[in-house]
Amino acid sequence: MAENRIVCTCMDVDYHTIRKAMVEHTARTVEEIQEITGAGMGCGCCIPEIEEILASVCGCTGTSLKEVVDAVNAGATTVEAVGEQTKAGTDCGRCKKLIENIIKNKR
Repeated sequence: MAENRIVCTCMDVDYHTIRKAMVEHTARTVEEIQEITGAGMGCGCCIPEIEEILASVCGCTGTSLKEVVDAVNAGATTVEAVGEQTKAGTDCGRCKKLIENIIKNKR
């Protein structure tokens, strides 16, 4: 489970704020994160870390966004079905809201 930490020191944006933008605003690109949170708008040194956060859905199982989107595109319509195919959401469960968002938006 990821601890909350400052990701963008220039704009004082933390990990949870970026994940919240992914869930509540369907942010999936650095540009969308920049628009919603301001992260990455200063010196830009945090952009690689933002890209890593965006690419990951479940830190417990190491499941990527691509794996979850692929499962949804292959017919997984529930968090449980995504978990059966990818293992995402089967440990601590903190990523379940993000998985629901991916299912709903297919991205």
